[in-house]
Amino acid sequence: MTERIVLAYSGGLDTSVAIGWIAEATGAEVIAVAVDVGQGGESLETIRQRALGCGAVEAYVADAREEFATDYCMPALKTNALYMDAYPLVSALSRPVIVKHLVAAAREFGATTVSHGCTGKGNDQVRFEVGIQTLGPDLKCIAPVRDLALTRDKAIAFAEEKGLPIETTKKNPFSIDQNVWGRAVETGFLEDIWNGPTKDVYDYTASPEFPPAADEVTISFREGIPVAIDGHPVTPLQAIEELNRRAGAQGIGRIDIVEDRLVGIKSREIYEAPGAMALIAAHRELENVTIEREQARFKKTVDQRWTELVYDGQWFSPLKRSLDTFVDDTQKYVTGDIRMDLHGGRATVTGRRSDVALYDFNLATYDSGDTFDQSMARGFIEIFGLSSKVASSRDQRAGA
Repeated sequence: MTERIVLAYSGGLDTSVAIGWIAEATGAEVIAVAVDVGQGGESLETIRQRALGCGAVEAYVADAREEFATDYCMPALKTNALYMDAYPLVSALSRPVIVKHLVAAAREFGATTVSHGCTGKGNDQVRFEVGIQTLGPDLKCIAPVRDLALTRDKAIAFAEEKGLPIETTKKNPFSIDQNVWGRAVETGFLEDIWNGPTKDVYDYTASPEFPPAADEVTISFREGIPVAIDGHPVTPLQAIEELNRRAGAQGIGRIDIVEDRLVGIKSREIYEAPGAMALIAAHRELENVTIEREQARFKKTVDQRWTELVYDGQWFSPLKRSLDTFVDDTQKYVTGDIRMDLHGGRATVTGRRSDVALYDFNLATYDSGDTFDQSMARGFIEIFGLSSKVASSRDQRAGA
């Protein structure tokens, strides 16, 4: 029986050429797998037909937008996931859902190998291959660009020689990856970190310099998940899409960062994530209202470790699964409404309300009705500072 290889297929030049390139290099049949995570562009059927036209023996397509939003973006929201305090894991979150469908296709079509289009110097090769070997330990992995010497020049020449149904002349100066959670842009003149981004870098966001009138939005959460916007029920996907539009119109969610890659190099990246950044800001503030102090302090450590694991391609790891259990427990009371002003590149919280808030007006107020017994403060301060006081006395004696 002829060997079969499953290829993660985008519909672009490189992966279209990879179908025939892999077949010639290995003698295997190629099954193209396209997964829609909200990247926009062509329909899945158009991409499927192109894959078949480029020589794939089968084409597996999956609309995974709801799955991606619910099962991958929402856990990231619960952890307020921002790598290096800035990047909301746009690409890192989409890789495990694509891997899940790649492995499912390999099982369905009897493939022994999974292929992806990553280079040998990026994060995504790790995310794909670690995920594949975790879900399908018996499967092998190859990368045509890295392992089979498929350069862009060779891809164009191959496509023209074979008459493949793919555009070969269009040259975008940037490398772009996008989905419903955000958009990542790199390479080209951005590799000089002194160069500022130009207007053509952006697509999800308008310039914040001359914004329209402020947009007031109320986001309702239930156990850490957005369930309504301005009183209208939404699914996680609808919440992200609506805030992408509204926050994007105000120029919110532009990120310019020199990022520490998993493979050990620093890389300049431009991100746009208007919906993600607005939702994280709202969710974080609702946590401030509803999560107990020591739990909240420890959760920040868990959030950071969770974020690093996902960035590093460890979505399916035992530690990440254990951290999910902790995070889900903290979200039990993260229920309520956050009012925000979206304007001029900023998402500013202006109101909070929750039936399960830990904020007690009678304890917090300085006016009449104050129920906080201030007479307890003197003794508390004396005991709270006692160990430092004793140590300081020792230091003074030793110094004398």
